[in-house]
Amino acid sequence: MRLTYLLTATMLFVGCCGTANQDLNLMKAEDFRTTVDGKATDLYTIKNGDLTMQVTNFGARVVSLWMPDREGKMADIVLGYQNIDRYINNGGERFLGSVVGRVANRIGNGKFTLDGVEYTTPQNNNGQTLHGGLKGVDMVVWDVVEATENSLHLTYTAPDGQDGFPGNLTINMTYTLTENNEFKVAYSATTDKTTPVNLSHHSFFNLKGEAGGTITDHILQIDADHITPTDANLIPTGELLPVEGTPFDFRTPHAIGDMIDADNEQLKNGRGYDMNWVLNRPDNGEVVKVMSIYDPQSGRGFEVYTDQIALQFYSGNFFDGSYNGKYGKPLSFRESVVFETQKYPDAVNHPHFPSVVLNPGEEYAHTCIYKFILQ
Repeated sequence: MRLTYLLTATMLFVGCCGTANQDLNLMKAEDFRTTVDGKATDLYTIKNGDLTMQVTNFGARVVSLWMPDREGKMADIVLGYQNIDRYINNGGERFLGSVVGRVANRIGNGKFTLDGVEYTTPQNNNGQTLHGGLKGVDMVVWDVVEATENSLHLTYTAPDGQDGFPGNLTINMTYTLTENNEFKVAYSATTDKTTPVNLSHHSFFNLKGEAGGTITDHILQIDADHITPTDANLIPTGELLPVEGTPFDFRTPHAIGDMIDADNEQLKNGRGYDMNWVLNRPDNGEVVKVMSIYDPQSGRGFEVYTDQIALQFYSGNFFDGSYNGKYGKPLSFRESVVFETQKYPDAVNHPHFPSVVLNPGEEYAHTCIYKFILQ
């Protein structure tokens, strides 16, 4: 089934809202300057179109992303913390706005085998490796290659043996805000030993603004006929489950909350949506549109374009309001969404899943574009 357009009355909003000179409550760079493992952290502000984004090179995290609503009122539509200490010693959600990997998502039992060698990676309290392990690529300082008015080019080499993974993995990643109000993430990576690689971006969005209320009324469309079902610990079983007749059918747009509390084992495992959709697209490297989301209250929305074959959708089910975001308001249950373009979770332990293995002499490449729109 081909993806139909969610926003039939969409308008491009480059320069249309008169917001260019509106004062924004931007984070202060000095609050993000420290050293971690002998490397300096900082905060970078990039702008283009009607978007303004702030990024720290600690975990390549998007700290804030400002966008107008249909009336021209600006809001910060990603969750974040107000200073670098909150990210280093967060005591709450670790992955706000970060890049995740070297293997995003989950590795069952914290083990995998490559070329006859078994590797062990750090296990969390569910006995799995999540988003790369103890350091991953989110708890390290990335080197800034170049910072321009509208882009930030970063690089990091994950050393051989970090979090139990083989190979020195050199990653280059560029964040760009385009004049068409797109946030583009472009990754490339090379290795000197065979290793699994599945990078992704982990911004938590609320199109009403951080701590702006429920996302269950956001209208979502995902071009996918199947999900990869999971066990109680959210590890894929190895099957493909058709979405037809299930709460996971977003092939036509509807509110996230319509079936989120249905009597369904998969939803109970994740306390809501937290699973991988198998996108209706060939694995040919072409960047295509795969989903759309829209907030009727503000008129804000975005579309996702990618060359990846799968998409993790998480509906903020484990936030409980016990800690605050960067503006002092609680980050609460189902008040954010995450969309991670990726390969299948735990693919390294399922030989029939598309491979996530990168060999020396090959280059990993991945493009994800969040195209922001108004209705």
